[in-house]
Parts: sequence; C-alpha cells; structure tokens
Amino acid sequence: MAERPQVTVLGSLNMDISVTVPRLPGPGATVVGGAARFTPGGKGANQAVAAARLGAEVRMVGCVGDDEFGRRLLAALRAEGINADAVRVAANTPTGLAMIAVDEGGENLITVAPGANHQVAAPDVAAAAATERDILVVSAEIPIPAITLVLADAHKAGAHGAPCVLNLAPAPETPAKETAADLVAAAGANLDWLVVNESEAAAILGHAVSGLAAAAKAAAELTARGRPGPRHAVVTAGAAGAALAGSDGTHVIDGFPVHAVDTVGAGDTFVGALAVALAAGVSAPDAVRAAAAAGAAAVTRQGAQTAMPRPADVLAATGMAWPVA
Repeated sequence: MAERPQVTVLGSLNMDISVTVPRLPGPGATVVGGAARFTPGGKGANQAVAAARLGAEVRMVGCVGDDEFGRRLLAALRAEGINADAVRVAANTPTGLAMIAVDEGGENLITVAPGANHQVAAPDVAAAAATERDILVVSAEIPIPAITLVLADAHKAGAHGAPCVLNLAPAPETPAKETAADLVAAAGANLDWLVVNESEAAAILGHAVSGLAAAAKAAAELTARGRPGPRHAVVTAGAAGAALAGSDGTHVIDGFPVHAVDTVGAGDTFVGALAVALAAGVSAPDAVRAAAAAGAAAVTRQGAQTAMPRPADVLAATGMAWPVA
C-alpha cells in the first residue's frame, strides 16, 4: 500500500455557531432564523479535516482555549484521525468562535471572534516546521507575525523545503502593519502556492476582480508581484470555477454544477483538497480541478466540517473520480 500524503496545517480552530435565515440581515436589521448549530470549524481545522477525508495523513498546529469548546475541537480532530498533539491549549483565553448566518440560497455572512487563535506565535511556527511533511498549509486567521515567520522559514528552506500553500483568507486589511500585498511581496518566489478568492485577490492587487476571466488575469498578475511573485497563484471564483497561473501559463478550470445548500467551508475544502493532490504528485492543473470538484461537493450539504467530502462524495456530486488513492 502506498504511503499517504503527509500534510501539516498551521491555522485557526473555531467553534462555529450557525443559524439558517430566510435572508441575510442588513445593517441594523434583525432576522429570525432556525435553531443554532454548534459545529467544529476554523479555516485551519477545516482544511485539516478536508485533507484527512481525502486521503492525507494530517498534523494540525494552532491554539485553542482551556474551555469546553477547545476540548470539543480537539476531540473532533482526533475523531478524524488527525494528529492534534501540536495544538497548544492557551490558558485564560477563550477558544475562537465564528457566528455564521446562512440564507436559503446557501450564501453566508460570518463574524469571527479569534480568541486563542491570536495566541499563535513563534513556538507554533517551530512546531509546524519540526514535522516530516510533503506540504505545509497556512491560512490567515492567525496573527500576521506568525504568517510572516512561516514565510521567512520558507525563504530559508528555498527549493529544498516542503512546498507551502498560503491561503490568504481572510486577507489582512489596513490599518494592519502589513497588508495582504505586503505579505505576498515579501514572500516573493519563495512561496510555492498562493490561494485566494476574488475579494482577496482584489485586496492584494488593488482593483476589482469579478468572474472567471478576471480571476485568470488576476492569477497571472499575482505571479508577477514581489521578487517575482509566488510560483503558482490560484484565484477561486465561487461556482464559476478557479484560475491557475504558473510557469506553464494560465489555466481556467470551470466549476462543477451542483445544487448549493451551504457554501460555508467550500473554500477550505478547496485548499485542503489541493494540498492532498499536490502532495500526492498530481499535476498543478489537475490538482486545481480536483480541488474544485471537492469544493463543489462540499456545498451540497450543510455545515463546514460536517459537509466536507470523502472521495465517494466527490464522485457522487460531480462525476469526477478523486485522483489520490
């Protein structure tokens, strides 16, 4: 039996509190929804679960609070077969929370209280670096200094280190000391993969990005930023698909038509799936296509981690066979 791809995730862990509403509320509005659902979440933990369900051996690094939510999040990771030994329990700090409203069309509105995720720092970056892995995944619900330190380590490792996928989500905004554009410029060509959606690409580039054609142009522009930019850039465009730019040009991957129930966690599924496919040696365009199929499968069910697909689910929802044994 072939060895499973080894994926390390450095990122956030949250308890998601989700409510389905008839429509998303506007400023000052109150909307009455259904019963609240408490489910494990956080971009980092979501990506870890997606990777584990799609065939990887996964190690999670991050922080939770010393409270009931933190204990539930750790138990959920271990139930998925994820190594959570490097998740640090931060004393006197609450576990991160995400408050999510989902409308009848599957669109969502999310507010995050970071809690212990803001405690991620140099010791956690060192823990992520101290593991054998085929690929490292980093998302942006942790402090910018920690992300900067990870990228600096990637710079030192150069071509000899494991590839790093940076999912710059959510994109840091001014008046942060370092903006999204600063992070990408600082990483330069030492960043193997940058994955963003349309709004995050717009935050980096300073202009609007909307639709698949614009995503393709944005991906190509992202690879030219910095000294130069990342080796590969992916800009996702929701149900329309995703665009990839790299050394062999730009590729447009059409979306998979499915009935969307809940889009929460679709982007995290995409990133986790991409990491597994790349770690297994799947070519860049085929890995992005596989990730798009996994993301599409995720939106056909409610929740974040609860909806994340296994290979059979990807096949059933999209007709695409998952490329990793």
